This record gives sequence, C-alpha cells and structure tokens, in this order.
Amino acid sequence: MSKRKVLALSLLVALFSCKKSEENLAEKPSGWNILETPVESSLRGLSPLTGEIAWASGSKGVWLRTIDGGKSWDHGVVAGLDTVDFRSIHAFDAMTAIVVSAGQPAVIYKTEDGGKSWELKHQENEFAFLDGISFSSPSRGFVIGDPFNGKWTILQTANQGNSWYPIDSLPGAADGEAAFAASATSLLAEGNHLWLGTGGKESNLHFSKDMGESWEKYSSPFVQGESSQGIFSITRMGSGEIVGVGGDYLEEEMQEGVAGIFVAAKKEWIKPQQSPGGYRSGVVYFPRQKSLIAVGPSGSDYSTDAGITWEPISNEGFHSVKMGHADGSIWASGAKGKIAKLSY
Repeated sequence: MSKRKVLALSLLVALFSCKKSEENLAEKPSGWNILETPVESSLRGLSPLTGEIAWASGSKGVWLRTIDGGKSWDHGVVAGLDTVDFRSIHAFDAMTAIVVSAGQPAVIYKTEDGGKSWELKHQENEFAFLDGISFSSPSRGFVIGDPFNGKWTILQTANQGNSWYPIDSLPGAADGEAAFAASATSLLAEGNHLWLGTGGKESNLHFSKDMGESWEKYSSPFVQGESSQGIFSITRMGSGEIVGVGGDYLEEEMQEGVAGIFVAAKKEWIKPQQSPGGYRSGVVYFPRQKSLIAVGPSGSDYSTDAGITWEPISNEGFHSVKMGHADGSIWASGAKGKIAKLSY
C-alpha cells in the first residue's frame, strides 16, 4: 500500500474513531428476524419506509406490502405480468410505489392505491436492461440501465415517476462494462450527486456532481474482467465516503476484491483490511449505529469502522438490504420470498 493510501486510511480510521468516541459505541447485531411471507418469488426489490411499512418486488411479477411490520402482507402480480422480474422498487408511502423490471420488457409501473392497480409509466427499447433505481428527493429519481451504443442508459423523473426521459449527458461505457441488478443498488442519487458502481470487463465508479451534466470515472480495486464480477452495490456514509460491495457471483466464497471505500476528498480507493465473508450483493449505511451492513447469498456482515474491517452477522443469505426512510429500521430480502428485519 502506498504512503498516500496509508495516510488516507489513517485519516479515515481517526475520523470514525472520533465520531464513535463522541457517541455510544455501535452494538453488534444479534441476527435477523425472519418474517413469514405468502410468496416464493426471488425478492431483489426492497423499499422499507418504517419499521411497520415496507414494500418488496421480484420474480414472477410479484409485489408485496406490509403495514404492520411483517405480520401480514398484501401481495399480487403487477398488471398480470407474471413472467417479468421486477428487481427495483421505490415506495413513496403506504399507498404509492414504483417498480422497474430487469430484462424484457423493460418497463416502469406505478401504483397509487396500495397495489390494487398498476399503471405503465414508461417502456424502454427492446435492447434495454434496467438495473436499479434511486431517488434524490421526493420527486426526482433516476433509473440505471446497461450500456447501449457505448453509453450508459440513465432515465430521470421530476414528478414522482409519472414520466421518464434520458438525462442530457450520458456517460460513456467501456466495452464489456455493465451494471448489476442483483439488489438494484448500484446507482446512488443524493442531492445533485450521482454515483454509479459497475463491473464486467471493467469495474469503475462513475460520478456526477451536477445530476448528470458532467461525469468523472475512477477505476476500482474490485475483482473484474468477467461478466460476473465487479461492484454490485454502493452506499454513502455520513462523512461522505462511498462504500461498495460485490465480487463474483459465480464464486460466492471468494473474499478478494469484494469491498472497498472510496474517499471522495482524496479521489482514491482504500481496500479493507478484513473483507466481508464473500460475494455481497447489497450494502447499507446505518447512521444510528454508525455501522455498515452487507448481505449476499452466503451470509451477512457488519462493520463499525467505515468498512476497514468486517465481521459476520449470520450465514443467512439475502439479495438486498435497505434502511427504512423514516425510522432507520434495517430490512433484507432474498430468495423464496424471504424478508427479514435486523435485530440488535
């Protein structure tokens, strides 16, 4: 490791240690509380609002909603599309949500009546593959899709998903570079900033400081070179660093190149000293505990030092992990209709 990276690592550790000393030390999660759901679909779309209200979506066109913390679920198939995999979902409230498909048809639907009916809001061309969704405000959101003709597909909305259109300046993509829809969290929109983590032949972090008007690109230290490798999920910590997880979904136990911390002020990556337990498809920052939670098919991990070291939570496998918008509850979703809440 270069002297510059050692210095950046030391500053990151010092910053986090200082923050933790000013507040209560983070607790270790005690495990996942598995909730009973009425579906068997693979659930990669997840959007919790509070500890009581959460939405999910996935394969076979399925959507789910709970308003009582998972004790009961409303569920159904979006617009009768039982062959479509809705891997992205964003909920605005208990009645309103948007779902985005991965694969063909590349469609975006919206409900405003708690899932009773769904209206088609957008359909992309026959070559599109949509990978994830992120909202920077209650009205403005973005959807990322795989590259087409050498440019990334990035759609935006300014009216809560009622209409969608491409951003003006699409960033370029390397040959063989792609995004992943494993948890629909490879795109992160916050304020005027857009972050995109990629993989495939190249694994990069793309950044726009002006909602897509201009772009910068930073090569990542993640495993890369094959279509199954790269960054799968990103989150932003309170101090501004971007933490990514991923790896190789065909090599779930491999721990090399599965996580990294991008120090925006230094414009460089730091590798963890102790990595998560293998390929991880989702990550979220939990401000209340000053900790990071990562999940994947082979298990989940947490970090209380800004991603420098990771410790296992359990061997319970999940695809996606999200934090409730309002109260900071942590939810996860996975295969065969699995949904859980993290306990401390």
